[in-house]
Amino acid sequence: MSRSNHRWLLVIGLLLLSNVILFLSNITLGERTIPAMEAIQTAFGLGSSEYSFTIQKLRMPRVLVGFLVGCSLALSGTILQGVTRNPLASPGVIGLNAGAAAAVVAVIVLLPSIPSSKLPFVAFGGALLAAVFIYIFSWRRGSSPTRMLLVGIGISAMAGAVVTYLLTLGGIFKVTQASIWMAGSLYSRSWEHFWPLLPWLLILFPISLYYARQLDLIQLGDEMAKALGLRLELSRLLLILVSVGLAGSAVSMAGTIAFVGLMAPHMARHLVGNRNRKLLPTAALMGGAIVMLADLLGRMLFKPYEIPVGIITALVGAPYMIYVLYRKKHI
Repeated sequence: MSRSNHRWLLVIGLLLLSNVILFLSNITLGERTIPAMEAIQTAFGLGSSEYSFTIQKLRMPRVLVGFLVGCSLALSGTILQGVTRNPLASPGVIGLNAGAAAAVVAVIVLLPSIPSSKLPFVAFGGALLAAVFIYIFSWRRGSSPTRMLLVGIGISAMAGAVVTYLLTLGGIFKVTQASIWMAGSLYSRSWEHFWPLLPWLLILFPISLYYARQLDLIQLGDEMAKALGLRLELSRLLLILVSVGLAGSAVSMAGTIAFVGLMAPHMARHLVGNRNRKLLPTAALMGGAIVMLADLLGRMLFKPYEIPVGIITALVGAPYMIYVLYRKKHI
């Protein structure tokens, strides 16, 4: 086994361990602290009924939704950074999160009878519409990565204005619900949110791995990728669709959790390099850990009050984005 493969397996092992520790911390800690062994047994249906409701109905689905959301946002960000060849690209920056958010807020405010199981499809439609506009307006004899990023920022601003307008239309209860959701919160996430989200990641993660080589070629530059036989625009379009699905499904269940899609790929890249077959699973585990940690901190820092996970990630992610800008002199 080569040294790089050995290092990658070591990183994956440590990230898996970190995610397990964060999972256990999330199901044991809270307003009601539960002994670790009791929590583990109850999670597998073997513990006493005393903790069954707290673990199986409240904490487990919440932390698992957070993990899936983190994985999805991180994968989406990794793909976008590769497609645009820009280290600042992420679902939040390029406008996918905003498009998904506008669609979901419209449903919450205007069509509240639609069940939550349909929200991933609603969010996918909103993110896809944003991606279509980005692709169309960045096209000039081919799609330009720089124009895609700049147009995405504009689309994000427009979608934000739509959300603000929609919040002025609804009743106080629906507006409050939408506002909490917009902050990026895992509060009251249940199995009803976990099961609709799971298939999106199970399907799109293998597809992203399948296209890892194409993503590597795109990062070499348009001319080099074409010279090596890549059908550039088709590959770029398919990868963007995968990114849209990952971002849209995540936003539909947890709201707009900012900067995870920016931070996780960078952290993973420092650990395992730029080869996407190794980078994608590493970034996914990193994203899951970031969201679980942010949610744990949000619940524990000022309990019994909760800070939405999106606020925690924004407080960390904004300085991180400034750091990336400072380091990348050519941006």
